[in-house]
Amino acid sequence: MPVTFREHVLPNGLRIAAEIDPEAHSTAMGFFVRTGARDEQPAQMGVSHFLEHMMFKGTEQRTAADVDRGFDDIGARHNAWTSAEMTAFHASCLPQFLDRAEEILSDILRPSLRENDFEDEKPVILEEIAMYDDQPFWGLYEKTLEHYYGKHRLSHRVLGTRETVSNLDRDEMNEYFRHQYSADNTIVSLAGNLDFEAMVERIESHCGHWERTGATRTYDPLEPGRADFRDESDQVHQHYMCLAAPAPSLQDDRRYAAGMLAHLVGHYEGSRLYWALVDPGLAEEAQCHFDPRDRAGEFLIWCSCAPRDAEQCHRIVLDELANAVDQLQEDDLLRVRSLAATNLTRAGELAADRMQRLGRILTNTGEYRPLEEELQRIQSVTIDDLRETAEAFPFTPCITGHLTPTGD
Repeated sequence: MPVTFREHVLPNGLRIAAEIDPEAHSTAMGFFVRTGARDEQPAQMGVSHFLEHMMFKGTEQRTAADVDRGFDDIGARHNAWTSAEMTAFHASCLPQFLDRAEEILSDILRPSLRENDFEDEKPVILEEIAMYDDQPFWGLYEKTLEHYYGKHRLSHRVLGTRETVSNLDRDEMNEYFRHQYSADNTIVSLAGNLDFEAMVERIESHCGHWERTGATRTYDPLEPGRADFRDESDQVHQHYMCLAAPAPSLQDDRRYAAGMLAHLVGHYEGSRLYWALVDPGLAEEAQCHFDPRDRAGEFLIWCSCAPRDAEQCHRIVLDELANAVDQLQEDDLLRVRSLAATNLTRAGELAADRMQRLGRILTNTGEYRPLEEELQRIQSVTIDDLRETAEAFPFTPCITGHLTPTGD
């Protein structure tokens, strides 16, 4: 029996969508809120991620221990994540336990946000920031994006900074939560073996009273920055480089070709950068990643190598980027089509992965696209499409960052 798509919008604007598969052996559910680091004021950077933590600190009906125990009792896998553009809370379980998973998820999406919980959790967030600060390449990545996006809010760090998190107070968080975590800024994504009508009825009983606030996203003008920078660290022994170049947005159909170009140039094995740098032993790692965003996007290219090989590796990276589409063959297209199709198909085999895909698509674009349509879009990309996309979005780095061992 094929997978069917259903959706329903509650009177308060909460959108409920599902990919239903009666033959699935599991089911999954997630709340996707269209808010993230880019929707924060600069002074409150990190509040979305902080709120992700606070959701599990307890509600009027449940303590933090009750939340964990409730998921454990039904054998559910549950988690949450925050990005620059959305925040998600999700669980997967056996079909007979979906009702109980829904009850817990719906409840924690309206947390108590108690002052003492807020103060207790703040050091945890600061420790997480410190942990990432101890990963030098992560700092290089964040600094590259800050230079690329400049004053645009996509330059915001998801975790925030020590300063912004330290200065954040509970009332600021509560106001941000009240406005951004509204019914009309949230999507409930369901997948697997489930009764859609019954789930809509349950969700409405638990979430139908949620406020509609008319939350919208602000789109700042974007002009990618231009910078070359070099940092030193006594925590590294390798030379790291990270480059950024403009790329299509989520709204641009050229994103399919852009994703395939990124695979051709810098997949972790079998790509141009792999054969030019990793296979001969010049670099430990060399990759290219395409990140489409809401009305923005970037290619990120990174490489790590021995300091003595840094200049040569940088030159090779630039050569490979400049010649990315030269001498493209049908075999290249077939290989990258197959890779993209395999990754997408595998992501559609589990209810949990389908739920994530559905939630991301609807939150990002507002429109449903079946897995089969995505596969068809991938299969229909031609070499001419790749060339035209590369011409419109050349791999010409506008940001180049280096991180070297101290004294190198």
